[in-house]
Amino acid sequence: MVLVDNYFLAILCCVYCCLCWGSWANTQKMVALKNWSFELFYWDLTVGLFVTALVGALTLGSLGEEGRTFFEDIAAMDWGSIKYALLGGIVWNFGNIFLTAAIAVAGMSIGFPIGGGLAWIGGIIFNYLLISLAGEVYPGNQALLWIGVVIIVAAIYICGKAYGKMSASKASTPKKGILLAIIAGLSIMFFYGLVVKSIDPQYITGGTGTLTPYMGVFCFAVGVLISTPVFNTFAMNHPVQGHKVTMKDYLKGDVRTHLIGMLGGFIWMSGMVVSFMGSGAANPAISYALSNASPVVAMVWGFFVWKEFKGAPKGTVPLIATMFVMFVIGLVFITLSN
Repeated sequence: MVLVDNYFLAILCCVYCCLCWGSWANTQKMVALKNWSFELFYWDLTVGLFVTALVGALTLGSLGEEGRTFFEDIAAMDWGSIKYALLGGIVWNFGNIFLTAAIAVAGMSIGFPIGGGLAWIGGIIFNYLLISLAGEVYPGNQALLWIGVVIIVAAIYICGKAYGKMSASKASTPKKGILLAIIAGLSIMFFYGLVVKSIDPQYITGGTGTLTPYMGVFCFAVGVLISTPVFNTFAMNHPVQGHKVTMKDYLKGDVRTHLIGMLGGFIWMSGMVVSFMGSGAANPAISYALSNASPVVAMVWGFFVWKEFKGAPKGTVPLIATMFVMFVIGLVFITLSN
């Protein structure tokens, strides 16, 4: 399989993942313009995720000279390791349904900073604990790490204030969008560490399993695939906005609409595949921290491309600018901590 051993290249892998995880929701915004609800979009997103993970395992996971190939890993894998990756997929999927709903209700500029931001700091802490519980010492400056985390927490708070200010001008309540984003963040924060635990420690710090990175990512995708019918069917029957939708509505979508949704899955999963490709050179806490800087990317898309704050009341834009700067500063501190 193909792995990245150079630290600088591993950081670039994480940056690519960050760009992907902050950009996939553009496809949701694209189909929303055609009144395609996020629940219908989510079926295509799941298909794109799974196919991309499979292709990654069959290509990058089977080429190169390092470790076992994907098919050799199938013969060697054990349930004790698989269950962590599957659980990681299920946990992420539960949270991502809420994140997708938050984006539909509040937009990328709000859903991502709150939901993604909480997942970001929670995941850093969770992955830090995994390193500690494995009997190892965090390989970096812990003070810089925690300063970065505190700054990001402050940025999330400012984001909530900005959304509340904008909602007040429209005589609407911000509670639904914020609540959906919070639930998303509290769920997503655990998925990365669970997948890490499924992987053989020779490939990643904190791993306790027997899987290669590509097999871990593939099993994660299987977890997403098998849980989507449960989570998304519930979402279809209990919409957070609009009316109920059915599979008949899904089948009415044209080919372009379905392909856009699958593209969203490809974008997100290609980021995860590349991130785990370099996870051995960059410890899990740093890999997760850099990869999940996606709220910064999503804010740029939401603010400048989708104009989500167009017509916002006076004082809102300075709050958004402050939030963006604080996210970047927090990211710099976290990066320097290694």
